Amino acid sequence: MTTTEQHVTQTSELQDKARDHLWMHFTRQSTMAEQGVPIIVRGEGHHIWDAAGRRYFDGLSGLFVVNAGHGRRRLAEAAAKQASELAYFPLWSYAHPAAIELAARLADLAPGSLNRVFFTSGGGEAVETAFKLAKNYFKLTGRPGKHKVISRAVAYHGTTQGALAITGLPGIKAQFEPVTPGGFRVPNTNLYRASEMGAPTDPVEFGRWAADRIEEQILFEGPDTVAAVFLEPVQNSGGCFPPPPGYFERVREICDRHDVLLVSDEVICAFGRIGHTFACEQYGYEPDIITCAKGITSGYAPLGAAIVSDRVYEPFATGTESFAHGYTFGGHPVSCAVALENLDIFEEEGLNENVRTNSPLFRAELEKLLDIPIVGDVRGDGYFFGIELVKDTDTRQTFSDDEAERLLRGFLSGALYDAGIYCRADDRGDPVIQLAPPLTIGPAEFTEIGQMLRGVLEEASNRL
Repeated sequence: MTTTEQHVTQTSELQDKARDHLWMHFTRQSTMAEQGVPIIVRGEGHHIWDAAGRRYFDGLSGLFVVNAGHGRRRLAEAAAKQASELAYFPLWSYAHPAAIELAARLADLAPGSLNRVFFTSGGGEAVETAFKLAKNYFKLTGRPGKHKVISRAVAYHGTTQGALAITGLPGIKAQFEPVTPGGFRVPNTNLYRASEMGAPTDPVEFGRWAADRIEEQILFEGPDTVAAVFLEPVQNSGGCFPPPPGYFERVREICDRHDVLLVSDEVICAFGRIGHTFACEQYGYEPDIITCAKGITSGYAPLGAAIVSDRVYEPFATGTESFAHGYTFGGHPVSCAVALENLDIFEEEGLNENVRTNSPLFRAELEKLLDIPIVGDVRGDGYFFGIELVKDTDTRQTFSDDEAERLLRGFLSGALYDAGIYCRADDRGDPVIQLAPPLTIGPAEFTEIGQMLRGVLEEASNRL
């Protein structure tokens, strides 16, 4: 049997096993049963390879994760070294050096008084932690009625029962209702759709309007019942909504006025995605809690964290109180060792600076696509952009559900992959293509991405 024949046989066997046993995340199982599933076997830099040996541009860093790029041997070696010394130990009344060192380093990198680090296994757990901590904090400080949380429409904050209450996507909540109570929604910062919300279209005025809706919701529910506001620096779901000028400054004022905690959900935006270790630095605000995960290890091991201000930590600092919350694998020694090495790579190679320098060039390349009839908007920041697709660019009319189904699932997802780029065609809000490539790329790769997208989007436009 030739090497090619062996690969074909192995791939066929894997497809059979996947159909029979693998339950994919957020995936229609019927599609896998009918068509099979792409099987990715290797990554190097900003490329991935499938089981058939075909190469693709990883335009999404896996899932907004592999920020330092694929194939980093030193990250694998850091994991192996730690595993050979101490493969596992929990943070339940004990500690280990990797978690201690990483906590100190994150506290040093985080803004202001965010000096305490609670480790989790991933992003959803970090959000869950922040939700529980906010309620616990107010109970311990004599305001037990403050338990509600506010987030934005179409925002994704996780799928655990607690985090699902914060997530603003009805479609992924309906099957599991009733969810944890106490979650309330306000408008997001989609400037492209501002007029449809009855909002001003001037960016500064829109920022003030969107922030004031948060105060309006706090006052409606009663400030003595609201514990926290959860916001992503750049909202992911719906297609990369950056904050308008002055938005976060105003939100911080509102939270302070009503004694509400501000949680910066940076599961996607931290670790260079917006050009800083923490994206709140880019937008000039200091939250009470930062939730993070994904890029903390560039995906080489699972890890998340809630980074907490001294104020929120204070009730737990002395006496007999403890935060009755934890995870078996939170702060895993191997993951923490990988994260420390990952942060070294960021510093040595200037990855944050690379993003800040080249982000305008990335935007400019994507904005060239605005001449395609179905491309309505290009938005985002750093190395995190969304391209909104519309039926009519003059009226900004979006597609019907059936049209979006045919466009995204019936054509675009497969066509992008066939063109050699892995990215995301997303319809959790209006249809968008999301891009979040590894932070190591530059202008040459922007051009390559633009050319791949142009071919597919022009064909999609012609078909419609």
